[in-house]
Amino acid sequence: MSRRANSLTPAYFAELYARDPDPWRFATSDYERGKYAATLGALPRARYAAALEVGCSIGVLTRALAPRCDALLALDVAEAALDQARARCAGAPHVGFACRRVPDAWPEGRFDLILLSEVVYYLDAADVGRLVARVRGALEPGGDIVLVHWTGETDYPLSGDEAAELFIAGNRDFAGADAFATLERQDRAERYRLDVLRGAAA
Repeated sequence: MSRRANSLTPAYFAELYARDPDPWRFATSDYERGKYAATLGALPRARYAAALEVGCSIGVLTRALAPRCDALLALDVAEAALDQARARCAGAPHVGFACRRVPDAWPEGRFDLILLSEVVYYLDAADVGRLVARVRGALEPGGDIVLVHWTGETDYPLSGDEAAELFIAGNRDFAGADAFATLERQDRAERYRLDVLRGAAA
C-alpha cells in the first residue's frame, strides 16, 4: 500500500465524514471499545486538572475520559465530527471543543494530560517534530503524554509504529540528554500500541 507523502488535510477528513458519520466505527467497534478501556486503564493518575485530547473525532473516548478531568479540551479538524462530539458530551459542561489542525493551530494553556490517540500518523515526519515542540510547550511539569496507534497497514504518511517512535525520538532529541519527558510504559496489543510518557518535574 502506497503512503501519502504529506500530512493529511482537513479536506481529507471532511470528505470522510460526509460519506459516513462514523467512518472508523468508533461508536460500535469491539476493537475501539477494548482500546478505549486500555487507554483509560493506562492513565497514570485517577484524575487530571486540565487535559487535552487531540483528534477527538465524534467524542466517544472524550465522553469516557471526561469524568476523570476537571477540565478537558478536545480538538478535531472536522466540524462534522465535532458536532457529534458536542452532542455526545452535552451533559459535561467542563468539556470544551475546538476545530484545530495541529501542529499549526495549537490551543493556549497548559495541560497535565495530553492524549494523542490515533492521530500522530496522519502527520508527516516534519510535522511530528513540530508537534513534539507544541507538546513540550503545553505540558505541565510532571504531566502525562499518552500515545495510542493502530499498527496495521494504512496509506497514512506514517505507520503507527513510525509515528510513536518518531514522537518519542523527537522528545529525546529536543534537548539532548535533558529530554522533557521520559517513557514510562509501552503496551502492545494485537492491533495497536500504547505509549505513556511523563514530563520532567519542575
